[in-house]
Amino acid sequence: MTVTDTQIMATTTSQPSSHQYDVLIIGSGAAGLSLALHLPSNVNIAVLSKASLSEGSTWYAQGGIAAVLDDNDTVESHVADTLEAGAGLCHTDAVEFTISHSKQAIDWLIELGVDFTRDAGNGDYHLTREGGHSKRRVIHSADATGKALHTALMDKVKTHSNITLFDHYIAVDLIKQVDPLSKKRRCAGAYVYNRNTDRVETFAARSVALATGGASKVYLYSSNPDGASGDGIAMAWRAGCRVANMEFNQFHPTCLFHPKAKSFLITEALRGEGGHLLLPSGERFMDKFHDRGELAPRDVVARAIDHEMKRLGSDCIYLDISHKSEDFIRAHFPTIYQECLTFGIDITKEPIPVVPAAHYTCGGIVVDKHGQTDLKNLYAIGESSFTGLHGANRMASNSLLECLVYARSAAESIAEQLDTIPPVAEIAPWDESRVTNSDEDVVISHNWEELRRFMWDYVGIVRTQKRLERATHRIKLLQKEIHEYYSNYKVGNDLIELRNLALVAELIIRSATQRKESRGLHYSLDYPARAEVATDTVLVPMNFASQDIFVR
Repeated sequence: MTVTDTQIMATTTSQPSSHQYDVLIIGSGAAGLSLALHLPSNVNIAVLSKASLSEGSTWYAQGGIAAVLDDNDTVESHVADTLEAGAGLCHTDAVEFTISHSKQAIDWLIELGVDFTRDAGNGDYHLTREGGHSKRRVIHSADATGKALHTALMDKVKTHSNITLFDHYIAVDLIKQVDPLSKKRRCAGAYVYNRNTDRVETFAARSVALATGGASKVYLYSSNPDGASGDGIAMAWRAGCRVANMEFNQFHPTCLFHPKAKSFLITEALRGEGGHLLLPSGERFMDKFHDRGELAPRDVVARAIDHEMKRLGSDCIYLDISHKSEDFIRAHFPTIYQECLTFGIDITKEPIPVVPAAHYTCGGIVVDKHGQTDLKNLYAIGESSFTGLHGANRMASNSLLECLVYARSAAESIAEQLDTIPPVAEIAPWDESRVTNSDEDVVISHNWEELRRFMWDYVGIVRTQKRLERATHRIKLLQKEIHEYYSNYKVGNDLIELRNLALVAELIIRSATQRKESRGLHYSLDYPARAEVATDTVLVPMNFASQDIFVR
């Protein structure tokens, strides 16, 4: 069931609305929808989407899902490739857990009706190869896998009467209560801003799951949709949850460079199928940086492109697949072919201008193998979580797999515990009695632009301690301004996202400052060598949720 705008307006009262569910899932991408579908049919579930139900990183994912599906491939090989790409920081148990469940996840998607591309010759599923992989193991639906996946998940969700979808609802903060069965805090729901009615509502739930995606919009240039503002990571931190490895933000090497193009990603699969990276002169250059050339791990490719652009003073470099036949290109990359044509670029005849852009948040909220966070009854799955799978650099197409595997695992944990969780106590309504409507929204847009600009300049692909010090100074001043604004004016979508982005930026800067080495996605000119001992960067909030509390 989907809550429509008409239904919302018809039920609006003078007081903020309140909702009661067994499970509240914040996020409607691959992780959130998969979790909803894996929960028992007698569980009453709410799924929140901060924009339209199709808006999110899953919908725009082009490449595919890495899994062991071929007889010539093995779990051990996929594990080894992932560990190598992760630059010594992957948690081996998390890698083995995820990859050992990869075929199960794909089989489930096939049962749901996901239309994966088949080989024209033998009818088997076509597997492509992407950066960091030693085998062809990426199953895909042409170059629009995310759209096919999300469509199948959404179609299935809509057949479940126990799942209610809320679109244009953005969570503001998590609600904590004292757990009567232990000396701990527990999550009991969330305050949520209804963008349709401009009201904050309460959602009470015995279990809450954050499936809110990453935080790449903290950077000026990003391949992500506008909603990737780190909402779940920020809310979890404010609620007392640890975060880890926030310094590792993956910059996708190849986003379309065009003044009218907005965040259009050129999938790594194009390089996997033989695409060449070229300098403006037409010369290939990746062999100078890695023995796998264009199929080197993403951090290597992104730094190589960044290096060549700065060396030459060039605005972009080029990605060329035109040496392949037109039929091959149009069959394998129809989305990219059509999108580039709208900007006057025929990829069957000419190279594509590309630049790196922030793409994936490898760190996040610390969780166990069931997605359980430090706050009792709060789960985090997908890009917002830190499972240990990605280490210092995510290997291509492992992200959707992580969403699917941990969604199933979290569902099993929630279902097992749900009946033992005491009912949620009464929740106080959102208090906006001491705030007013703002007449200076320009402050939000200015702070938004400044934040993303200095993060790009100072905490980007290549870092120095001096740049990080400048970023630290700027984020403190910005957060002071944002806090004052947030305390005095009614919340809205832009203010909520700005508040979250500023907090995530602080966590990224703090994490990057602590890492005195270069490893994976974190490259420092001051510390170019890799440390002998690999350690995670774990930040612990002052209100750490797992500490005991004392109630009289």
